Amino acid sequence: MKKKNNIILNLIGLRCPEPIMIIRKTLRNMKNNEKILVLADDPSTKRDIPYFCHFMEHQLIEHNIKIKPYRYLLKKGL
Repeated sequence: MKKKNNIILNLIGLRCPEPIMIIRKTLRNMKNNEKILVLADDPSTKRDIPYFCHFMEHQLIEHNIKIKPYRYLLKKGL
């Protein structure tokens, strides 16, 4: 992931539901089209972050879940 991000969230060590709660709070304070890079090691984020993006109408631009920490590049809004 070589794209410029507006915010990097290090959520390593946090467990469900904390990562989603922090992502939601962070996105709430961002402008549309701003990006956030999320670093996490909770296996549940592999399921939770894509569902969250779909449900809350944000874009999951990229994700790398082959090795920890998992990386998710999100963009606020559709």
